[in-house]
Amino acid sequence: MTSETLTAEPFVSGLFFGECPRWHEGRLWYSDFFDHAVFSVSPDGERRVEVDFDGEPAGLGWLPDGRLLVNSRLDRVILRREPDGMLVEHGDLRPWATWHANDMVVASNGQAYSGNFGFDLDGLHDGTVDASAISTASLVRVDPDGTSHEAADDLHFPNGTVITEDGATLIIAESFGGRLSSFDRAADGTLTNRREWASLKNVAPDGMCLCADGSVWVANALGPECLRIAEGGEIRERVSTALNCFACMLGDDDRRTLYLVTAADSNASVARAARNGALEKVRTTVPGAGLP
Repeated sequence: MTSETLTAEPFVSGLFFGECPRWHEGRLWYSDFFDHAVFSVSPDGERRVEVDFDGEPAGLGWLPDGRLLVNSRLDRVILRREPDGMLVEHGDLRPWATWHANDMVVASNGQAYSGNFGFDLDGLHDGTVDASAISTASLVRVDPDGTSHEAADDLHFPNGTVITEDGATLIIAESFGGRLSSFDRAADGTLTNRREWASLKNVAPDGMCLCADGSVWVANALGPECLRIAEGGEIRERVSTALNCFACMLGDDDRRTLYLVTAADSNASVARAARNGALEKVRTTVPGAGLP
């Protein structure tokens, strides 16, 4: 049974293309690819730069000791911010990451799981490559000591990823597969027992976050909406956004405010040309859980 549609309200404007929002220490953190920076925003909208560098940041997470990890899209490496603010290479996503690094979730033990495009998505948008370029991709695990491992393969554009509260299940959005897939996660971080968690019609699942009742909020990259979906595919809530929605995160002290990262267009040549992206938000009923 589908509930009524909620409508998000404006929160922060002036982004190029935001991604990978995280709730951390009372603030919403997010990457902006084409601002070349990681930002954080307080609940009342006060924004500050947390990290800036020459590359393009994507997935975010934290090691158990509090050091920030940042996926560097173009380099296909994970960077680590040291206490003095210096960025150093933490782990290499190659050779498994065959195109831009993407979203990432960091488990409570510091193991990072990173997706990547797998093919030239921007070229597909611009018409410089055709559909024959579309290929599957691997999920890469980087352990706290920086060693890299192929965690899973044959994923159709691995994107937003969550880990349940007990650390035993990983759920990942396959944007070009129109589905969410899940894995059992062992104590050593190994993923097994891959299965379809939900099949989604007319949805390209992008960024997502986990709810305390086991459902997930999933941004639909095909349109201006975010959906709360139960295992099996039932839509329990729907949020309408002003712009197309690409990522989401539950935040505030009670973890019931859904922050939504939106943009006019995901085509890189369009997104980097003007600050048309935004953050939107809406109050929801079920609090956040798990990671990120």
